Amino acid sequence: MRLFVILLATLCLSACQPKKEIAIKWKEAVASHFDAALRPFYHGVASGDPLPDRVIIWTRVTPEDSLASIDVKWELAEDASFSSVYKSDSITTSPARDYTVKIDVDGLKPGQVYFYRFTALGRTSIVGRTKTTPVDAQDSLKFAVVSCANWEWGYFNPYDKIADRPVLDAVLHLGDYIYEYGKGRYGDTTIGRINIPPYEIVSLKDYRTRHSLYRLDKGLRRIHQQHPFISIWDDHEVANNSTVTGAQNHQPEEGDYQARKAAARQTYYEWMPIRESSELYRSYSFGPLADVIMLDERLAGRDPEITDINNPDLKKEDRTMLGAPQLAWFEDQLKSSKATWKLIGNQVIFSDMYLEAVYPKMPRNLDSWDGFPVEKKKIIDFIAQNKIKDIIITAGDTHASWAIEAAVDVKNAYKPFAVEFGTTSVSSGNGNERKPDDTVKLAEQALMKQNPHVKYVNDRDHGYLLLTLYPTKTKAEWFYVESLRTPETKEYLAKKYEVEKGSTKLK
Repeated sequence: MRLFVILLATLCLSACQPKKEIAIKWKEAVASHFDAALRPFYHGVASGDPLPDRVIIWTRVTPEDSLASIDVKWELAEDASFSSVYKSDSITTSPARDYTVKIDVDGLKPGQVYFYRFTALGRTSIVGRTKTTPVDAQDSLKFAVVSCANWEWGYFNPYDKIADRPVLDAVLHLGDYIYEYGKGRYGDTTIGRINIPPYEIVSLKDYRTRHSLYRLDKGLRRIHQQHPFISIWDDHEVANNSTVTGAQNHQPEEGDYQARKAAARQTYYEWMPIRESSELYRSYSFGPLADVIMLDERLAGRDPEITDINNPDLKKEDRTMLGAPQLAWFEDQLKSSKATWKLIGNQVIFSDMYLEAVYPKMPRNLDSWDGFPVEKKKIIDFIAQNKIKDIIITAGDTHASWAIEAAVDVKNAYKPFAVEFGTTSVSSGNGNERKPDDTVKLAEQALMKQNPHVKYVNDRDHGYLLLTLYPTKTKAEWFYVESLRTPETKEYLAKKYEVEKGSTKLK
């Protein structure tokens, strides 16, 4: 009854109040999540896109009343006490950037841990910690891999656990940083985490409000504070199954899709510690040990999804996930890399995956690379022709964990060309949200039996993937949290796989 009353009040508010009053209402609703001790830096601090000599640092200043501009001072030091400030300066922010602040701090040392903070409106932010990329050979590199965090499904506890770790070389975020849905559309509102605004977001103000809400989760605020991010968007940063020209979850009555996409894109660049450019795909060198290659499989060139596996257009020669410019760039990155490991940040599963045993009506997931078979084969053929070794593909999107010997034609004697590790969701619903664990386990076993290249799948637990790269091997570890329903919980190591340099076999 209580939920019905809330829903009725929400509908009345949307229908009966002027837009300005509604916007104020949502602003007040977000403010109810503020930690007063952080004022006016309620959203904390963040860093990202590290290079050997520079890194992005970020914050957001939230004034009590609207201001035309705000002067913000920033400082960066080699110690957390700021006993000797290494660099500092001032910048101005305004409503045009939603009061966000982003600085590309240059002149830094490679492979160095730094600390940073901001001052505005007479107060100082919490201290952030970050790290530049190395140029020399390293004994190891460590990356946390995450995706798919949904506010209504629960607290972002996996982020919180990653924040407790010693500084990582980077957190690779593979997308679905936010979700666009309205209240109760996809989630569990019984723990009191309600989407704001409570309707599906479509405008610039909507996307800004949703990002603001997500960044108030303690776990998300802490992980950004402690580690540099390298991020890519997937579909829900705009709308479900988004492409260049449209999305499954965009309807004509919601306005122009291109305007919606532009609003989502602008907000993402405002709120993420990321360099702004016309394209989001990019690469990073971590010295001789690894190159990180981040792909954009949504907005750079993706053709509309085909939902029928018998549609002959599925195998058209010009059908593309990446778009011609990105594909050429990707092939060049792979071919020119001199690093031991080529680590690919990839949103959706790349390997062939047969699903008939679990989903008879959906024998292949055509929203993944299985929906773009010709372009996938081009990439695999390119890897084979150029004898490119030691490729590690990471994937998000599925809300499940995966360890795969990446291959095609898996019903025969398959020959893997890489390994693929999938990270489960931070909080977005997976198999056992609506089915018993035992039922989901049987489905996992059936899927592995049909796909012999899949060595591990878990569609039940929430957490993250921890990758440690060494000169002779890579180690993948899946950590899960015990609960999402309270902001405090424990984590545990559930599974570990390794691949040796020069091999595509998991053990």
